[in-house]
Amino acid sequence: MATILKGARAAAALDEKTLAAISGLRARGIRPGLGILRAGERPDDLAYERGAIKRCEKLGIAVKSVVLPENVNHHALIAQLQRLNSDSSVHGVLMFRPLPAHIDERAACEALMVSKDVDGITSGSAASLYTGGGDGFAPCTAEAVISILRNYGVQIEGKRAAVVGRSLVIGRPVAMMLMQRNATVTICHSRTENLAEITRGADIVVAALGRAETLTAEYFSPGQTVIDVGINYSEAKGRLVGDVDFEAVEPIVEAISPVPAGVGSVTTAMLARHVVKAAGGAL
Repeated sequence: MATILKGARAAAALDEKTLAAISGLRARGIRPGLGILRAGERPDDLAYERGAIKRCEKLGIAVKSVVLPENVNHHALIAQLQRLNSDSSVHGVLMFRPLPAHIDERAACEALMVSKDVDGITSGSAASLYTGGGDGFAPCTAEAVISILRNYGVQIEGKRAAVVGRSLVIGRPVAMMLMQRNATVTICHSRTENLAEITRGADIVVAALGRAETLTAEYFSPGQTVIDVGINYSEAKGRLVGDVDFEAVEPIVEAISPVPAGVGSVTTAMLARHVVKAAGGAL
């Protein structure tokens, strides 16, 4: 039976440090604030938003939510983003992606101030991540993966890691963060040949392809650590599931994160940490 890498433990460790920093901010008359911008009603966005608001309320971070219809035009969305940019009570902004297809997502991301980009969506934040210096934050989910591995004492240095997914949101950032910690990383995607062979040969597998329960037992081997980043709604099961077929894979591997109760809770804790740091908190 695999060790279940529940996110609550890693999230609690992050929250403890975040609360200490918030106490310091309050002594200076500052209450950290998060602005949320969402267009549409994607189930995975709604799940993340609920978790983020709950986390912020628990820690004492103020939240301002801007909810737009899915058919919002590009200029109206940018206008709302600029309002959050200019709002001094908002220290960090979370904009849910992917945006509706008719929105120029790259332009929308670049409209956000780097200093308020607490989820690593601007080119300025990306430059900070990939060069190892400068301002900006890593994407919260990618950093949450590293936090879980660290909290459970999973060795990264010298290990082989397979990241299944190459998005700028998770796949590529988490691959870079693993490499910075001296893992040897293979980034896989929809056109990767012999994918199962690659994942079976890895010590650490990060599943971030965004397709429900796609990675079945044939993709895994004993002794592996599996981090499932996927958040997908299964109509058949009537609940959220990951990218990994948990029931089939859990008996094979050494450790695996569940969905829900895995990466998601750590992601919201990391988001809160970033907001507090953006507000000037000592972390």
